[in-house]
Amino acid sequence: MTMNHTLRYGSRALALTATALGVIATAVPAAAEEQPTAEQIMADCASGEGKCGFNSPQLGEAYLGEPRQVSELLFNCTDSPASQSMSWADTVGSSHSVGGSVTVGGGIEGIITASVTATYNYTWQSSHTETSSFTVTVKPGEVGWISRAQVMRQISGTWQTHYDDPKWGHYYWFVPDTVTGPAPNGTDGKHSAVVVKSRKMTADEKKLCAGGSTQDKVFTRSR
Repeated sequence: MTMNHTLRYGSRALALTATALGVIATAVPAAAEEQPTAEQIMADCASGEGKCGFNSPQLGEAYLGEPRQVSELLFNCTDSPASQSMSWADTVGSSHSVGGSVTVGGGIEGIITASVTATYNYTWQSSHTETSSFTVTVKPGEVGWISRAQVMRQISGTWQTHYDDPKWGHYYWFVPDTVTGPAPNGTDGKHSAVVVKSRKMTADEKKLCAGGSTQDKVFTRSR
């Protein structure tokens, strides 16, 4: 098969389960050029053209995601440490291994939510947003900012797509997938982290402090 093992034919599954499910199909192996990509299958799931389910979801252990900058940069052009309250906002979305991001309010999100809730009574969320403020202290000649790491979790499962009429030669297609998304704070004992970070100014940044309105000032710039 030429799908990098991402897709599996529905023919074998149909042969094994046709009697139990009352499905009659004369599945003939599709030619290589007739095989869909995983993205095409997922597009049909999202649009509703394919009747999809996310089967046998397996919850992975929660972990702390990579920290990322969530505030503006604070520059200290003075000769003494400077402190300033800074607001920050962070939105963390979900992605899946076969189709990029999971769109909030899209068909894929609803299918995953229903499957995980039914199996684990776990409230999966495709996106999480937090906002707050924090006091940032920066030494002279340095740049400071706020960084945040979100608790994340992976869910592995298999998409099963059923078509009323055969598509690409089959009624059913199966796509293994891993969904990565934000998890509630405290899941598996893991907690999101908000920290203040700083570094020395670069040569170009020091030039900003050498003249103009920023000389001997504390100022912020966008990320």
